[in-house]
Amino acid sequence: MKRELLVFIILLLCGQGADAQNMFNKGDKKLNLGIGIGSTLYTGSYYTNRIPPISASFEIGVKDELFDEKSSLGVGGYIGYTGAKWEEMGYGWKYSSIIIGGRGSLHYQLIENVDTYTGLMLGYNIVSSSSFGDSIWDDYSSVGSSMSYSWYIGGRYSFNDSFAAMAELGYGVAYLNLGITLSF
Repeated sequence: MKRELLVFIILLLCGQGADAQNMFNKGDKKLNLGIGIGSTLYTGSYYTNRIPPISASFEIGVKDELFDEKSSLGVGGYIGYTGAKWEEMGYGWKYSSIIIGGRGSLHYQLIENVDTYTGLMLGYNIVSSSSFGDSIWDDYSSVGSSMSYSWYIGGRYSFNDSFAAMAELGYGVAYLNLGITLSF
């Protein structure tokens, strides 16, 4: 959390005085596709065969000039997936998580060709598990589906009008998501 705040402050300071064109406007439609680094789920010893977190989010610009000409607001949906296997002495469990949610993002243009934003996600983490091997826990099922939330900061560097690289720091399916953004 402290690192995320530090990165956001650095972005703010670097962008001071920049006369950047607003990269996200009302009516814009963006699809983020990412792979995560540093999963927030399934950490600790005995977890093996982790499936890298993957995510997709879609966002539509709903309001321009929220508080000045460099700001805008977007809303959309999010889906993320990861899984892992917990194993000890030939028995264990296979887990998977699917996070589905809605997101709201405040965009503020700090740097030319970079769409910088922060936002909140509220969703539901659908957890499933199954046991394998011989153990006293054969009938034990560990399912922990629950509400999920995330605060995130991100940026998209545009190569052209329809393609960008994207990075987000937050607490969703991963601490850091890297990927691409497609504009429609």
